[in-house]
Amino acid sequence: MRTVSNGCARRHPRARPYGVVWAATILAMASLVNAPRVRAQASDDHAAPPSGAKSFGLFLAGAATGLGAHEAGHLFFDLVFDADPGIDKVDFHGIPFFAITHRSGLSPREEFTISSAGFWVQNAGSEWLLAKRPHLRDAHAPFAKGVRAFHVAASAAYAGAAFARTGPYERDTRGMASSSGIDEPWIGALVLTPAALDAWRYFYPDAKWAVWASRVAKVGMVLLVLK
Repeated sequence: MRTVSNGCARRHPRARPYGVVWAATILAMASLVNAPRVRAQASDDHAAPPSGAKSFGLFLAGAATGLGAHEAGHLFFDLVFDADPGIDKVDFHGIPFFAITHRSGLSPREEFTISSAGFWVQNAGSEWLLAKRPHLRDAHAPFAKGVRAFHVAASAAYAGAAFARTGPYERDTRGMASSSGIDEPWIGALVLTPAALDAWRYFYPDAKWAVWASRVAKVGMVLLVLK
C-alpha cells in the first residue's frame, strides 16, 4: 500500500490529545447549532434590518459557523477511519493557525477523503443556501452571508496556496494532491471552480448555467475519491 499524507497532516504515532480533539469536535458541531438562524432569516428577509453592530456580529457568527463546519468535516472522517486525530500549531507565512492531524499509514482513498471533507461540507452548505435562497444577495441576512463569505474566501485562499505551492505542509490541497496523484495547482482549480460559480450565482441568481456547472463541479470533486 502506498503511504501518503493528507492536508490535515500525517504524523508519527505519539500521545494523542483526545481531550483537545473532542473539545474541537464539540465546538465545531456546536457552531452548527447556529444554522437555524439561516432559516429564521429566510422568513424575515423583509423585516427592518438589525443595527450595524448586530449585523456585523451575525456576519462573524456565520463565518465562524462556516469554519466550524469545514473542520467538522475533517474530524468526522478522521473518526470514521480511526485515524487518531490531533491538533498541531502551524503558520501561514507568519500567521498562526492550527491543523487537524492524524496518524500515518492510511490508504490514499482515506487520505483524499479526509483532506477533501472540509470542501465537501462547504460545497454542500453553499448549495443548500443558494438553492433555498437564490436571492440571498437582496436579503437582510448577515448570518447566511457570513457563511457564504467564509466558503468563498476559504476556497480562494486554499486555491491560491495550491497554485503557488506555498503555505503549511498540512494544507488540504497538498494532501488532496499527494493522495490522488494530481498536481496541486489542478487541485486548486478544482477547489476554486465551485466557489467562483457560486459567487456568480450569488450576484446573478437567474443564471441557470452557473447553477448546473457548480453542481457538476461539486459532484466531480467527490467522485475523485474513486480515482
